[in-house]
Amino acid sequence: MKKRTNTAFWVEKESRWCIAVQKNGTRKRFYSSTPGRTGQREANAKADAWLDDSIRDGRKKVATLYAEWVEELKLTCGTSYVEQCKKYGDYYILPVCGDIRIDELTEGDLQKAINMSFKKRCLKKERQRRSSDKPLSRKTLMTIRSTEISFLKWCRRNRYSTMFPELSIPKNARMGKKKILQPTALKVLFDVDTRLYYGKLVFDEYIYAYRFAVATGVRPGELVGLWYGDVKGNTVNLRRSINRLDEETTGKNENAIRSFDMGEEAHEAYEAQVALLKASDIPLNYTTPLFQIPNQRALFKRWKKYQKDNGIEPQVTLYEMRHTFVSVESGVLTDSQLKMLVGHSKNMDTAGVYRHELDGQREDLAAATTAAFKKAQA
Repeated sequence: MKKRTNTAFWVEKESRWCIAVQKNGTRKRFYSSTPGRTGQREANAKADAWLDDSIRDGRKKVATLYAEWVEELKLTCGTSYVEQCKKYGDYYILPVCGDIRIDELTEGDLQKAINMSFKKRCLKKERQRRSSDKPLSRKTLMTIRSTEISFLKWCRRNRYSTMFPELSIPKNARMGKKKILQPTALKVLFDVDTRLYYGKLVFDEYIYAYRFAVATGVRPGELVGLWYGDVKGNTVNLRRSINRLDEETTGKNENAIRSFDMGEEAHEAYEAQVALLKASDIPLNYTTPLFQIPNQRALFKRWKKYQKDNGIEPQVTLYEMRHTFVSVESGVLTDSQLKMLVGHSKNMDTAGVYRHELDGQREDLAAATTAAFKKAQA
């Protein structure tokens, strides 16, 4: 490994660390926007990796290494995440980068995969005819980028590459349209606990699960995986998730394992569910499933019927209940507080992706603007 003789320095105007190094007549700069000494170490590490000549085998094709990475993911990750990485490789990344040797892969190739996917959507020829004409959503493009970054991290760890790609999302990419429960629908949810069964009104045994979900922003798998023993007093400790394949995992990301205190609506739903378990003579052990939901499919089917029977339009998905939570809480909580509650990483644009307009917000903003101008002129 070629030794560097300098260290990263802080560029005040750019608010990031920078280090310039030279190898074989080529000079490169490396950066890190992370504040403090951690950012300095990150920039230095990028420079060191580039200076390191000990590449394992740069002749391997990206497609070959990508397949090896996916196989290794199976050892430590849930099936749904593995399937997602394989799908994003097949549909978006490998059609552009697959035939390139890893030592010839450039940041431009990875960026090209994102840009081409944005306009053409699926790049896999066999599926292009079935693809929509609309550009990919910003959220999907962000997932493509994170998949590429994770793959390159594996390549660096296994000494196939030294690249630290800095990839961007097309500026005119837009978030996909999501629906949320509007105030009238929320009132129905918290007032009505029945559904139709052969034309007769019956109690919906999952009603407190719906209310708890929208009042906490937990993911569907986290709701299914919640145990009675995970709640201590007013604190919820999320320790597991049951994915759509009925596998128990530690959640979608490293931030999924988290704790939070319940608000009034969530606490009332929890207390009512505990009372329901006791009335049903279900033993309250540590591992007793709190909401007695066998799987995500059962929850989805019942939630869809509850909405239909109670006239909730437009209907929202279980995941859009999470969007509803963020939309209600935005403006009340800071972005960092929202990230902590819903289990997002510091790089996730929680408000930008999950916040949607509630009925009446525009009127409230207009009234607030009018009041501000009247006050200024008083």
